[in-house]
Amino acid sequence: MPEEMKNKTPSDRAKQILSAIIDNYIEEGTPIGSKKLSSYNRFNLSSATIRNVMSDLEDLGFIASPHTSAGRIPTSKGYRFFIDRLLEFQPVDSNEIASIKDTVSKTKSSNKDLATNVSTTLSAITQLAGIVTVPKQHKSTLKEIDFIPLSEQRVLVIVVINDSEVENKILQMKRNFSRDELQISANYLNQNYVGRSFEYIKNNLLTQLKETSALANSLMNDIINIADELLTNQNKDEYVVTGKNQLLDFEELSDINQLKELFDAFNEQQLLLQLLDKSISTSNIQIFIGQESGYRIFDNCTLITAPYTNEVGSVGVLGVIGPTRIAYQRVIPIVDVTAKLLSQSLK
Repeated sequence: MPEEMKNKTPSDRAKQILSAIIDNYIEEGTPIGSKKLSSYNRFNLSSATIRNVMSDLEDLGFIASPHTSAGRIPTSKGYRFFIDRLLEFQPVDSNEIASIKDTVSKTKSSNKDLATNVSTTLSAITQLAGIVTVPKQHKSTLKEIDFIPLSEQRVLVIVVINDSEVENKILQMKRNFSRDELQISANYLNQNYVGRSFEYIKNNLLTQLKETSALANSLMNDIINIADELLTNQNKDEYVVTGKNQLLDFEELSDINQLKELFDAFNEQQLLLQLLDKSISTSNIQIFIGQESGYRIFDNCTLITAPYTNEVGSVGVLGVIGPTRIAYQRVIPIVDVTAKLLSQSLK
């Protein structure tokens, strides 16, 4: 691109044509040429005039020509200019708001269930993949714990955290334990550590183990391992992605190898967590278009996110992921409203 074009601002006419190109591509997913644009009622321009304006937009890097077509499609830079300068948001439908309110108000069983249900609702409303991080607890304390022996040296741990959140975890132990042995362990923890954080429980048990040699041959080592497992689980960042199959409907994401890499990235979590971490510390909608994410696997995708809060501060991020031709004017307000309604429900 010539140096003088980098900072050039499109004319009003060019902005209108860019908006039309983006609107068409979002709706139809196909390149558009000057002849079709000249037939639009909003333009009283010849095909030749529109072709010249499109040439300027291409020089600016806002549109590009796919190899297989003479028409043009938006680039990530074009989408960014459109969102920052030209976009007019659509109000969220009242039925969609009611659906979101219903989801965030009725989910009380666990943070994981809450994240799953909100993600599912976002996906259903937007027809994109929904993504929601599991709310981070600023302080997780023990309310009650119980152990149930399973086969093959496994133990089911049922733990009530804070006021009402229930988590189940299966632990692989080094030997089989009887129901009586596990009941003694549960009674010990419930009698001595209710209301304490899991980190405190672990550290206090370690101190007791060092001070009382008689405990070395008891269940104390196993109780410490259980507390350590639960503490690790509480501190682990986690998110839920639902509606991944929605992405199969978009031709630009239909390459099987690309989809496999994208789904692997969802499952591996690390890349998305790094992107989501950029959103949790802000109070605004974040939009990563194509190469803006910094990760090749998301070059043909857009991620739209918003943080959600409780009375203490930000505890998670929610959003959607799809192709770059997302209907931004509709989807951005949906993500924004969902974050606000979820925040209200947590306060």
